Amino acid sequence: MIEGTAPPETRSTQSRKRVGLLAVGALGVVFGDIGTSPLYAFSEIFSGAHTIPVVEARVLGALSMIFWTLTLVVSVKYVLIVMRADNQGEGGIMVLASLASNAVKRHKASSGLMLLGLIGAALFYGDGLITPAVSVLSAVEGIGVAAPRLNALILPIALVILFLFFAAQRFGTGRVGRVFGPIMVVWFLAIAILGLISVLETPAVLRSINPTYAISFFRGEPMLAFLGLGSIVLCVTGAEALYADMGQFGRSPIRISWFAIVAPALYLNYLGQGALVLRDASAVSNSFYLLVPDALQIPMVIFATAATVIASQAVVSGAFSMTQQAIRLGYLPRMTVRHTSASEGGQVYVPAVNWLLMVAVLALILGFQDSSRLASAYGIAVTGTFVITGILVAILAHRKWGLSLWVVIPAAAIALVIDGAFFIANLTKFTHGGWFPLVIAAVIVAMLSTWQWGRKRLLSRLETLEDSIDELPSLLSSQKIVTTPGVAIYPTIEEGVPIALAQRIALLHAINEVTVVLHLRTAETPHVDDANRLDIHSGGFIDATATYGYMERPDLFDIINRVHAVHPEVNPDTCVFVFHTMNVEAGSQSPFKRIPAEVFAIMQRNATDPQHYFGLPADRVVQFGRLIQI
Repeated sequence: MIEGTAPPETRSTQSRKRVGLLAVGALGVVFGDIGTSPLYAFSEIFSGAHTIPVVEARVLGALSMIFWTLTLVVSVKYVLIVMRADNQGEGGIMVLASLASNAVKRHKASSGLMLLGLIGAALFYGDGLITPAVSVLSAVEGIGVAAPRLNALILPIALVILFLFFAAQRFGTGRVGRVFGPIMVVWFLAIAILGLISVLETPAVLRSINPTYAISFFRGEPMLAFLGLGSIVLCVTGAEALYADMGQFGRSPIRISWFAIVAPALYLNYLGQGALVLRDASAVSNSFYLLVPDALQIPMVIFATAATVIASQAVVSGAFSMTQQAIRLGYLPRMTVRHTSASEGGQVYVPAVNWLLMVAVLALILGFQDSSRLASAYGIAVTGTFVITGILVAILAHRKWGLSLWVVIPAAAIALVIDGAFFIANLTKFTHGGWFPLVIAAVIVAMLSTWQWGRKRLLSRLETLEDSIDELPSLLSSQKIVTTPGVAIYPTIEEGVPIALAQRIALLHAINEVTVVLHLRTAETPHVDDANRLDIHSGGFIDATATYGYMERPDLFDIINRVHAVHPEVNPDTCVFVFHTMNVEAGSQSPFKRIPAEVFAIMQRNATDPQHYFGLPADRVVQFGRLIQI
């Protein structure tokens, strides 16, 4: 055995321990949203935007739809199928859109699929706004059941809790997961036990597992069953977060947590609530809290509030991951992205997104006032993402996984019928608040599209201003250039001579004795192996190309240390980083193009500056400015 190498048995034990810890952490981050849906989902079916009178057949039909929705949408579609569509372990709808567009390869079709991905991402951001608001508010509203005289405190308590939740995000997903995970283990055990006790009291409720009860509900009362779908989908809110957060914990820990703990607990609790309503129809007003013995209701309110704070973590973490992907893929300007784990590269924190989400969530609570109105706004964002995910996975299954169209088309049709029915049913709640996530999604799609459009126009303009990198030696020799001491690094995403270097030569007729042109490339994969990280060429100057995955942030000092190993004259301790900053303004053009140009200019001005984005010391950064019209 090589000295210092652990035996296979030890490595296997360590691996299992790591997977187990990640599975517990996933409970505290990934499953918080779907795990707290029982607080409001079942009651919302009968007393939400569309009131449905309680009778036994409807209760059994609704329970049957919940059971099979959890099974088909979460267990089969997301956990077993969609989570196969990863890019080096990373998930999320933008990853899925990128994979599908690469599989198709035709330019127009590829662009259309990326647009679908953008719409799905925008809907996911809308979900990220509503989830914390509706989850926390629904839990705190339990005060109204346990102590009605304290109703006036519900909104202030919810606002304070959410403020503290967003303030804690800077500590990182891993730490949050380690704290939240054990709490969620107890939560799932508690809701499973409450449901089991109720089921044992009314075992006839188990009949609802038979899908014929759902079919009978649709046959007998198709309109009521259809309207019920708009609330039944609330039982699977958070399913998309399983996929979006896959890079934070991994596929295996998420699957283990779902099948071993989460799914059984959810099935039991929903069946328990149904059993309670079969015994007492009036309990449908708040069937979750009325499962709880009177003496335990206040403790349960506190516990549920903690669980719903955790529920918010799934979509917030997913929003951070998706933002990082969008930045690296060129759909958002630079933002500060902090990696919060040395071992799990997907665990990130984006301060700007965090505080924007906080402001929007607090405003939502003040605007909607109660969880039922928020739940009405909830479903459209979730089901819209479901539909888009289904389409993209079907394309990927045929083009990349090689499945026959005879398999893909029927499976995709079934998924589209299920997801489409949920989406259309939720459109009936448009005037009850359903308009909100659609407006948010439209604004976000406009921003993402505007940034990509403006970035392409800007790069096109820069191409007319820059010289080929091959022409740099002749450019230097054609003028009387003064050589100054020191090492200058010119990071750039452009193909040719960096604008900052060209400006320095043109304006100052000077160049450092050691010049490094550092091209930063973004790969179509989330991560790049160290062996493929750096490519170096020399010829009067050092031409280095560093390649990063779209889930990685370039580490300039790491790159310079690698260059130093090949070229000792490149001193990492004294080198200076030179950037160009572009002041963008809209040119004289039609209002149709001028408006997005103005929006792009505002976004450009508010992007994180290179020094902060790359984490460079201020005394070693030089910037050249230039005004460019697009």
